[in-house]
Amino acid sequence: MSNSFATIQSIAASTFRKTRDNSTTVEKDEEGRLVLAGDAFEEASYPKYLPTWDTSEHHEPLTLFDFVDPGTKADPALPNLLPVDGSQKVKRLTPKFGSEVRGVQLSSLSSAGRDELARLVAERGVVVFRDQDFADLSIDEALKFSSHFGRNHIHPTSGAPKGYPEVHLVYRSKNDSVYDSFFEDHISSIAWHSDVSYELQPPGVTFLAMLDGPETGGDTIFADATEAYNRLSPTFREFLSTLEVFHSGVAQAQSSRAQGGIVRRDPVENFHPLVREHPVTGKKSLYVNPQFSRYIKGMKREESDAILNFLYDFISKSSDIQVRASWEPKSVVVWDNRRTLHSALLDWESGERRHAFRLTPQAEVPTASFAKK
Repeated sequence: MSNSFATIQSIAASTFRKTRDNSTTVEKDEEGRLVLAGDAFEEASYPKYLPTWDTSEHHEPLTLFDFVDPGTKADPALPNLLPVDGSQKVKRLTPKFGSEVRGVQLSSLSSAGRDELARLVAERGVVVFRDQDFADLSIDEALKFSSHFGRNHIHPTSGAPKGYPEVHLVYRSKNDSVYDSFFEDHISSIAWHSDVSYELQPPGVTFLAMLDGPETGGDTIFADATEAYNRLSPTFREFLSTLEVFHSGVAQAQSSRAQGGIVRRDPVENFHPLVREHPVTGKKSLYVNPQFSRYIKGMKREESDAILNFLYDFISKSSDIQVRASWEPKSVVVWDNRRTLHSALLDWESGERRHAFRLTPQAEVPTASFAKK
């Protein structure tokens, strides 16, 4: 198991630990669900998004569905998203990767505007939208919005609002002890990954909306897997394009059970091309991550580990293909899981709550070349 996977699971387990004042964070309600204990409901800015874990919940395996990326239908000039006469402000965070947008309200976008959003995110990798009312929508409205970009994914182990397993919640309780306990055994919280890459149809355009967070800290860093691919030599790129990688969700499910959590759906494993092509831009990206990628098909373990570890090391150390998204109030970060890796940062010890929700539409089956397909 990779250090990245162990890091994420250790931090995720904090929900089920006691806080610094030794109070319990989770208890069972009258229906047998695991819910947050104490004053969490009264103190949360958005209690409708507080996590629950239904131990009786079970879903059948996900089925294959037809997917057409809405970005392929978009006007490249983005007139509905970023009109020429609009008041929006767009700042490129780096020349090739990452943008910040102010003056565009995601919830008000037309269907054409959402298509253009998919195209913008495909082109820029990650886009930070400020001053959003996204969290004020009803959960049904939020899920309807995200369904424009694909089928909303149901995470197999994470907490979710009662009755809404399609919503993945990020929650660190007030005064929890995770910072103290985690850094007793680790020196870094960096854990690069691409969300649920083990699925047959992993996510594409992905949304994370911040509800409560520390005044400073808890940023998310992103790495550009497209530029990472381009940096490699043509010979190495050609070789990597012939390879498939085994992605597995088994360890994630086992970890959840071991911590007293839930497993909504039996874990899955799939082979995906190490290099995938994007349906909107036609660009190639590396598609590996240390949390869920296990080995390269047809290679001996030492050979596979040498290649994968080289790629992980290259991506993690290349600050010149990375961008850091900071979390202002009412921010929504939108990224494309097909061409990025990311990691949350555990860098604040002030005891402030961090609460966010993720909407994770699934996209196409990863493909090395759409022309060959």
